[in-house]
Amino acid sequence: MNARPAMRQNDYSTLTPPELGEWTPALPVSVIVPAHGGPHLDLTLAALAAQTYPAHLMEVLVVDDGSEPPIELPEIRPVDTRVVRVETGWGISNAVNTGAKAADGQVIQRLDADMVTCREHIEALARWHHVTDYVVAIGMKTFVEAPALSQKEVFQARRLAEIFDLDAGVPSSTEATIAKTDGLRASRNPYHVCTGPTFSLHREIFHAVGGLDPNVLRGEDTEFAYRLAMHGVVFVPDPRAEAVHLGLPSQRVDKERAVRAVEPYLAHRIPLRRDLRKDAGRRWLVPYVEIVLDVTDTPEQVVRQAVAAALGGRLQDVVVTLTAPWSLLPEGRRSVLGDPDFELRLMRDLFSGDDRIRLIDEEAATPAPSPFRYRGPVDVPLHRATLERMVEDVQKDLTGVLVVDLPGGRTARLERTSALARARLLGDPDDDVDRIIEVTHGVRHADPARYWPAPRPAEAPKPVEPPKAVEIPPVESSLFGRLKSALRSG
Repeated sequence: MNARPAMRQNDYSTLTPPELGEWTPALPVSVIVPAHGGPHLDLTLAALAAQTYPAHLMEVLVVDDGSEPPIELPEIRPVDTRVVRVETGWGISNAVNTGAKAADGQVIQRLDADMVTCREHIEALARWHHVTDYVVAIGMKTFVEAPALSQKEVFQARRLAEIFDLDAGVPSSTEATIAKTDGLRASRNPYHVCTGPTFSLHREIFHAVGGLDPNVLRGEDTEFAYRLAMHGVVFVPDPRAEAVHLGLPSQRVDKERAVRAVEPYLAHRIPLRRDLRKDAGRRWLVPYVEIVLDVTDTPEQVVRQAVAAALGGRLQDVVVTLTAPWSLLPEGRRSVLGDPDFELRLMRDLFSGDDRIRLIDEEAATPAPSPFRYRGPVDVPLHRATLERMVEDVQKDLTGVLVVDLPGGRTARLERTSALARARLLGDPDDDVDRIIEVTHGVRHADPARYWPAPRPAEAPKPVEPPKAVEIPPVESSLFGRLKSALRSG
């Protein structure tokens, strides 16, 4: 496998995978098939048994997610196929994680139990992983009504069109997105199309992001793909990796409920889905921007002002991280007023009860899963418009880092998480991160005037006009006067 090449955003054009059938694979692949019952599992395994990828380099793990009766393997299946039983938990995410823990392969291939793949499917995706190890390869799929087929018919078919009416099938919506974005090379959010049920990646990458989230019961593949994006990977769809999905998509069956079911999971965990975060005053599991302020040796009043400004901006979807040697504060009996760490301890007690504020000794390498991180001097409080405008500007062209040059040679930065993570994948710990990001995402320098706008000049007060005289009608013409007159005349 070659060294990791520096790719610009999601443009993988510099990669040249080997031609199908004209190369010698070397990486072991573990195909993980989660199944609960699995009425079409026999057809999925028959298609896998006919793969062009070398049998000695491919294992298939059928993860039995509580099936009743338990899954038994059919006659036609890949040589190295085994059933892994789920012992604790349930759901697709939990099942895939269970399979990944038991896998021996260097490449993890995720495949649904109702997918029938073409013969070259595993080979087409695996070839990308032989070129570099930080890509996620995505297979194609067409939804078809499941016909009555035997394992033997699937195993012997040379092409999917021989046994399925592909013209009557429903193409996946993700394939239209892939076509519109030059194969995802020009996609702003390529993780959107990595929705399962067929994708592959290196095992180290799978475990580095923590696998799938067992708490996400709908949209689990999209949420996982988002975290992969925050890890700096490149998404590569391969049209040669064809497959059919037996059964119509859930949106066709109950679109309204399918959309509603996935919303809370993605709204809380994917901050880039701004369309899902329109409820005023809400707080979300994963914030949009992490604001990092180093408060070591900083007076409490300065920190208080900086925190108030950070939380009071127009962009409210934030968390504030205050870095200082909090863990080194000695505990036990001490003089409260004569404490040499009085300022630091006071700040800890002041801010530790607010869940929007985190106290840590040292910032993490990236703010994942948050997509952005702001870093700036603590004595330069954010303007109400600062973060909103910085995010707006970097989102125009997906800039990796926006550096605002402040007076005195200091800077404030808005960093894109995926760019930071890509730099960590490509470089060594001592490398200049901005130098790498300049190649992969771009680094822009800007003047502070747009982000810390000057106060508007006070307008001269308008002259106060004297009140107009109110003409009081004669008493006799008033209602009271008329009443008096009526009484006298009576």
